[in-house]
Amino acid sequence: MTPIVSIIMGSTSDLPVMKEAASILNDLHIPFEINALSAHRTPAEVEQFARSARDRGIKVIIAGAGMAAHLPGVIAAMTILPVIGVPIKASLEGLDSLLAIVQMPPGIPVATVGINGARNAGILAAQMIATGDAELQEKLLAFKEDLKKKIVEANKELGEVKYEFKTN
Repeated sequence: MTPIVSIIMGSTSDLPVMKEAASILNDLHIPFEINALSAHRTPAEVEQFARSARDRGIKVIIAGAGMAAHLPGVIAAMTILPVIGVPIKASLEGLDSLLAIVQMPPGIPVATVGINGARNAGILAAQMIATGDAELQEKLLAFKEDLKKKIVEANKELGEVKYEFKTN
């Protein structure tokens, strides 16, 4: 199996968040790889990864980082592949990471999900890949339908909750 999505994190301490991206990709049967690379501690390795990703068959990169959160932007500067940034809540409630990832200079876009939003990053990567994959489109349609069913069921359960002044 050859990976088509790469999940990168600045440190293995980010794995509790980033495993959510891996989980959704796995559920959708999308081959992926996971690596820890630091923009500050392993810059040469980050450059080698970013410059070789497309030739290795990677179609989308999901990069999670906390604090200064330079990893997604550094990778985006060295590849034409779409990069999805996941701000990790490490300090300042994750706002420092969010701002570092979302405020990229012109010409170096990084799609950015919410703080600790790795699951959404995995879904977004799948949606990007699905633009050219009818089978994956069907899987995503089923996934979205399942989300809808969960809300409909939850609303039914709310109907059973009783309060003296509740009207529905």
